[in-house]
Amino acid sequence: MASPRLETYCCPNRDAATQLVMNFQPEVFCGVCIGSASVSLLLTILQLLPKKGQSPRKMPKASSSSTILLLISVCDILGGLGIIFRSSVWLGFPGFIANISVVNGTDVWPSAFCVGSAMWIQLLYSAGFWWLFCYAIDSYLVVRRSAGLSTIVLYHMMTWGLAVMLCVEGIALLYYPSLSSCENGLEHAIPHYITTYAPLLLVLVVNPILFRRTVSAVASLLKGRQGIYTENERRLGTEIQIRFFKIMLVFVICWSSNIINESLLFYLEMQPDINEMPLKNIRSTALITWIIMGVLNPMQGFLFTLAFYGWTGWRVDLKWRKREIPWESMSSSTVGENAYPSPVNYQSNIHDSKKVSTTDSQQTDEAISMLSEGNTSGDDRLTRSSPIYQGW
Repeated sequence: MASPRLETYCCPNRDAATQLVMNFQPEVFCGVCIGSASVSLLLTILQLLPKKGQSPRKMPKASSSSTILLLISVCDILGGLGIIFRSSVWLGFPGFIANISVVNGTDVWPSAFCVGSAMWIQLLYSAGFWWLFCYAIDSYLVVRRSAGLSTIVLYHMMTWGLAVMLCVEGIALLYYPSLSSCENGLEHAIPHYITTYAPLLLVLVVNPILFRRTVSAVASLLKGRQGIYTENERRLGTEIQIRFFKIMLVFVICWSSNIINESLLFYLEMQPDINEMPLKNIRSTALITWIIMGVLNPMQGFLFTLAFYGWTGWRVDLKWRKREIPWESMSSSTVGENAYPSPVNYQSNIHDSKKVSTTDSQQTDEAISMLSEGNTSGDDRLTRSSPIYQGW
């Protein structure tokens, strides 16, 4: 799971709320994390592997959206590996982990492992949040014809730069001036929690707005393409809207428990004694949402692949296939075309207006096909008769 409480637990003088959740059935909690992360990891890889009997998806040109979707899955896979490794060490070496609570201890390896593993998990999931935000931006820009494969470099700079900067800044403020003196007050913890949850809240608030504007722009493109809005085009616009809805639904399901849990724990921290009887229901709810986080956070990777591509099946095709090198296939045609100069066609100007008129239509086809890439549902097959899919 990904929670700023993992970094807070590395402090020997941790707060009572963190102590409450981290000491609640740690063996069961670590087992739940390992199980959920392992299942999600295997199913995510299964989803991404090529399948037998399926032809590769063909796009008119490479799209940044497909690259972003793959990077989101990679972040989830690496984050899940961090959860499995951290939980396995906690289960296998309880004595090693117990040294974290020793104040002024001479063994620095338990604290180094605690901080390092927590930062790895937090950084990868935070990068996944930023990539999801970039996907919403890219979807809107693609429809507005202001994006392309070259913008992926800017997305890399923004995603990894912001993820590393916020993670390092939050950790530095939390552990300042030293690991043994962190968590002495909220001035250490609050900046750390803000830098952790800022990208999550950004996706929750901004992505629905961008997705809604993208859907509206898609409808305008489809209407203006030929001046009509057929049933196939209406169905295609609905499918893109449903795809965006599935993405946000998965995100809300996987991370709403984190927001609820953190709000309850902060409320408990404000109380003079969190063990009072009137706070029993709040403590129970916080512990329940803590276990739910261990289940849902790692499952995001697999659920996202379902939202992106649908269920791709079990039949994996691991056979290596020789692919034709582009320049080999182009060499003969290039030589044939350039062996003799073509005569000047004085009638080409007659067709210029037709070419210009079809350029916008082709760009629209490419933009829509990028947004609907990976959709293999039954309704998608029904819409392949639409001219939008002529670029596939």
